[in-house]
Amino acid sequence: MKTLQNWLDEYGESHQNPTNKAVHWICVPAIFFSVVGLIWSIPFPDFLEWKVMGQDLNWAFIALSLVFLYYLTLSFSLSVGLFLFGALCLAGNSYLDGLELMPLWGISLIIFAVAWVGQFWGHKIEGKKPSFFKDIQFLMIGPAWLMHFIYKKIGIPY
Repeated sequence: MKTLQNWLDEYGESHQNPTNKAVHWICVPAIFFSVVGLIWSIPFPDFLEWKVMGQDLNWAFIALSLVFLYYLTLSFSLSVGLFLFGALCLAGNSYLDGLELMPLWGISLIIFAVAWVGQFWGHKIEGKKPSFFKDIQFLMIGPAWLMHFIYKKIGIPY
């Protein structure tokens, strides 16, 4: 079983180019945010009218709970930061959903597509394939990889 550091090191191998790294700082959070929005948009059974943080329970809350559990298996400390980021994503998607400019799934799909174009462009510059082609779990490691840099910068052990 890989440790968190093993995952981060292996992910970092295909993220050495400064441009690709910069692209990831924009696109990874955008993809995470958009996936939360896409999952939020899946109709939730009306008979389950529970509230979470003042919002009706939806699939995004459930999915992020499972994501949080995954991160918890890697690092308690890092999972706290990722939990907070997940909460920001929920709040942001709630706000966008309330604006009713267009369906949340539409906004999320646009963000998702543009961010993935950015990711593949960054990897083209890097000259290496995205890590998730090797192991799908790297889709979950990307946000943790970024968070570990924040933790290092402010001196929080991860």
